[in-house]
Amino acid sequence: MDPCPFVRISVGNLALKIPVASKPARSVVHPSSSPCFCKIKLKNFPLQTAVIPHIPPDNTQFPEGQHQTLAATFHLCKSDLDRLVTKSIFTNKLHLKISIYTGRRGTTCGVNSGRLLGKVSVPLDLSGTESRGVVFHNGWISVGKDCDKGSSAQFHLNVKAEPDPRFVFQFDGEPECSPQVFQIQGNIRQPVFTCKFSFRTTTGDRNQRSRSLQGEPSSSRTWLSSFGSERERPLKERKGWSITVHDLSGSPVAAASMVTPFVPSPGSDRVSRSNPGSWLILRPGDGTWKPWGRLEAWRERGSSDGLGYRFELIPDTKGSMSAASIVLAESTLSSHKGGKFSIDLGAGSNGRAASPVCSPRGSGDHGHGLWPYCMYRGFVMSASVDGEGKCSKPGVEVSVQHVNCTEDAAAFVALAAAVDLSMDACKLFSQRLRKELCQDQDLLG
Repeated sequence: MDPCPFVRISVGNLALKIPVASKPARSVVHPSSSPCFCKIKLKNFPLQTAVIPHIPPDNTQFPEGQHQTLAATFHLCKSDLDRLVTKSIFTNKLHLKISIYTGRRGTTCGVNSGRLLGKVSVPLDLSGTESRGVVFHNGWISVGKDCDKGSSAQFHLNVKAEPDPRFVFQFDGEPECSPQVFQIQGNIRQPVFTCKFSFRTTTGDRNQRSRSLQGEPSSSRTWLSSFGSERERPLKERKGWSITVHDLSGSPVAAASMVTPFVPSPGSDRVSRSNPGSWLILRPGDGTWKPWGRLEAWRERGSSDGLGYRFELIPDTKGSMSAASIVLAESTLSSHKGGKFSIDLGAGSNGRAASPVCSPRGSGDHGHGLWPYCMYRGFVMSASVDGEGKCSKPGVEVSVQHVNCTEDAAAFVALAAAVDLSMDACKLFSQRLRKELCQDQDLLG
């Protein structure tokens, strides 16, 4: 498999030094006691915001303890690069623009609550960045009205571009319709996987998924039951969905199995955050399925009315169930418009709704002993998800550094299918599902 070129532009190492005035005005916001923030804009990309740490004005260098802090990232595919490089040749040079504010983020009565301190513009030359890293700026910049007087505020930042090649996959149909999955490279579409959607019954895996892994021991069903909920099943539920990913030889290389049914909370027609449904993402190993990750999903209340989700990595502990899982992503997708499910462990605020972390959950060691299991760094993967009522053919991007074999890529494809199917599983129970998702036709509603 050959990857597609991508470039990651990262902005980090932010800090702000503001000289102390001899006669401070009452209206001045003092950053030592009030937060500062900035708005970061790259042409045609969504605006991103980040908090700026304040350091004492007598410091002469950037604090070493914050040298890996990222504030924002921009991901550019080949078409983005071609467009931006071409425009920078024939028009004004491309710039990254940063507006710096003192005061808290947000608005009051429609008016921004922060006070503009100054603006910074960093020129970018993206030519050749798909094959080599470039640092555009690393150091202090004077900002504010007194830049020429030597008494201005000082803003520290690092702006760089790095190659971030990715494998790109596209479902040729909706996951519940058992589609093919193509690898995309430019204008070339090459089939690499097939998906098989089926229903896993409660009396045993008497379906096509269980037959797809020949000689599957009973221990695989033990894994499924141990991760599933033992709660009393209500009459109205969505359960037993399963999708298996096969390579072109027909061998199963990954699977997603619904282990906790999606049920409405008492007195409502929606799956609640306090009682989510869940999927187990599985990989083959030693003649059986081994758990790799767990996806929980629910329907958010309020104005967002979106699909809430949480994805956890399950450490391989050789059969032990006591080790803590590690949260890699937790966010919300619009139920109407859809969006992107993303695992990005670079910036804490990357312009998306996502705010992924890498922290332990559950019983076990919560200290440094878990970090060897958290092998994922930077951008990991993303999957496009369409909103309810739309024909969803998920697109999946996976960072090359996280794919060492076919099973690695297939696991992310299975996860993307589970996220897409969760949009249907969390559909209001007052609405009907399409027939492919209903094992019993009387449960369509």
